[in-house]
Parts: sequence; C-alpha cells; structure tokens
Amino acid sequence: MIILASASPRRKELMRKEISSSFVVVVPHIDESLSFKNFTDVKDIVKDISLRKCLEVAKDHNEDLVIAADTVVVLGNEIIGKPKDKEDAFKILRELSGKEHYVYTGYALKQGDKLVQGIAKSSVFFNELSDELINAYIDTGSPMDKAGAYGLQDNEKFQLVKKTSGSVNNIIGFPTEQILLDLKNFIL
Repeated sequence: MIILASASPRRKELMRKEISSSFVVVVPHIDESLSFKNFTDVKDIVKDISLRKCLEVAKDHNEDLVIAADTVVVLGNEIIGKPKDKEDAFKILRELSGKEHYVYTGYALKQGDKLVQGIAKSSVFFNELSDELINAYIDTGSPMDKAGAYGLQDNEKFQLVKKTSGSVNNIIGFPTEQILLDLKNFIL
C-alpha cells in the first residue's frame, strides 16, 4: 500500500494524477517549529520536516511505502510559511510583489528499512500586484493554507506570477518528477 503523509489537497491531487491513483492519506502530527529551532538552512529545515512527517506515519505502517513532503517559500534570507491571518497574507503578497523568490520542497520516501530523501528548488517571478488584486485574492480564502500565501494553480484567475523556472509541481508543493525518479530507484 502507498501512503501519502499529508493533509494538502494539492499534494493529493498531484499524487493521483502523476504518481498513483491507489493510495491512502494519513495525516502526520508533528511540531514543525522544532525544525526551525534546530536548523537555519532552508534545505535542512524542509528535509527535517518531511523526514519527521514520514517517520511519524511509517512507525505504524512499516511495510507500506510512505511519502511525505514539506514546502516553504524563500524571499532573500526570509522563510515564508503559511499566513497566520488575512493581514499576514496581505503583507506576504505585498512583499512578494514584483520580486523573484524560491520554492523549496523536501520529501521523504520510506518502506521498511529503505529511506530516500530529496529536495527540489524552483524560482518564481511575481508580477507587480495592486492592493485591489491582493485583497480580491485573499477574499477567496485560497492563500490561507499555502506557503507564501499563494497557489500557482490560482494564476489563471489572479495574475500573480509572471514566470517560473524549475518544476511547476514543486511550486504547487509536490515535486512529482523527482519523486518518480527516486521511486524507480527505490523499488529496484
């Protein structure tokens, strides 16, 4: 059995479309703030969070293949997570407006004694955003559960992103291309 250790609806959708339609979801319950306290490098943070999510689920499902991931947005030296409230979402989107930032996703695959971890990095270039556009987007509620307070999949309706570089699926929060490559090596 394949287990996706995530509550993210976007990861579920990408899992179904790109990796396997046959899987179950088990939501891990970990304290992500510990990774931010223990590490300063963004790669170490997402790697640690995804590993702890994976191990949390795998302890009860050791023979199953467990896949976990964690995504953060980085602007300059600042890691931007999910907004706390609408005001925070506005502040984040205002900060990202007209700038380039990076999206990092750490992921972990575990089955029995086998463990593989990876990290994906993509670049996102934002358009200049008006306050009206930001407020209209926030009113949809979509930014509230996303790192960086935006979803690339919302770009058709709200022109937030000018261009991207790297894996689009990584920007959405699940670098399926890399995960599929690792799964091929994992299974052999």
